[in-house]
Amino acid sequence: MARVESEPQIAAHTTWMRRARETRIALGRWPVLPLAILAILVAVAAFGPLLAPYDPTTGDLGSRLAHPFTPGYLLGTDHAGRDILSRLIYGARISLIVAMVSVTIGFFVGTAIGVVSGYFGGVVDEFLMRVVDIWYSLPFLMVALVVVLILGQSFNVLLALLAVLAWAPAVRVVRGQTLQLKEMDFVALARIAGASPVRLMFRHLFPGVLNSAVVIATLQVGHLIVAEATLSFLGAGIPPPTPSWGVMVSEGRDYIATAWWVAFFPGAAIFLVVVAFNFLGDWLRDKLDPRLRQL
Repeated sequence: MARVESEPQIAAHTTWMRRARETRIALGRWPVLPLAILAILVAVAAFGPLLAPYDPTTGDLGSRLAHPFTPGYLLGTDHAGRDILSRLIYGARISLIVAMVSVTIGFFVGTAIGVVSGYFGGVVDEFLMRVVDIWYSLPFLMVALVVVLILGQSFNVLLALLAVLAWAPAVRVVRGQTLQLKEMDFVALARIAGASPVRLMFRHLFPGVLNSAVVIATLQVGHLIVAEATLSFLGAGIPPPTPSWGVMVSEGRDYIATAWWVAFFPGAAIFLVVVAFNFLGDWLRDKLDPRLRQL
């Protein structure tokens, strides 16, 4: 005999279905998961000294290569007996500082060059675009290794290298939008009203290209974190024993077969943060670009 549901059961089921549908719509409209990951990253970077159970640079050789979930070591230890969880927490601060400082410098430099190139055109545009072409043709890793060989391995050198890596991607996009905007009526009216070239560029043109520049900068954060990890992996980034996710992956490569957790956890952290920034950049592109805005 078929079971007949009562009215309260039907109402509860309908309510549950409606809430599930609203949750699904909210998750599709807002980048909840990427923002949660980035919020955890910022919190860990800000309160690292309070959260880390051990000193990230001091190890206990008697506990070297301890397995994850060993009493006292949630994620295990590395070859020097240092707590991996503590090094991950402090490494989040290094990676976030490096990425944000570099992308901020690259954002302003790249946007300014793109606006200047698109506004003036002619010889100025040709010269700046050829500089961008030459920069793109240079192998960044080789240049970085040569610079580190000459200047030495330090935090400031790494910041400078990533800053010069971050400026170029925005130039062409900003230039293209500036070429379109400078032919519009509001720019012509501002020029007739006596606005100087500097005012035209940074009072009238810059706000028009800001959306695209912000999206590119957001997408660049993930690339810069990977670049920092790559340089640290190659010995041209953060000097050890300073905890950095790239340094941790580099130190764990010799223990992949016997102690997989040494390289796995920092690699997983890099993956999650880069994917979160990429998803956030895609969401910003859809929200800030009127042509892609989802209603």
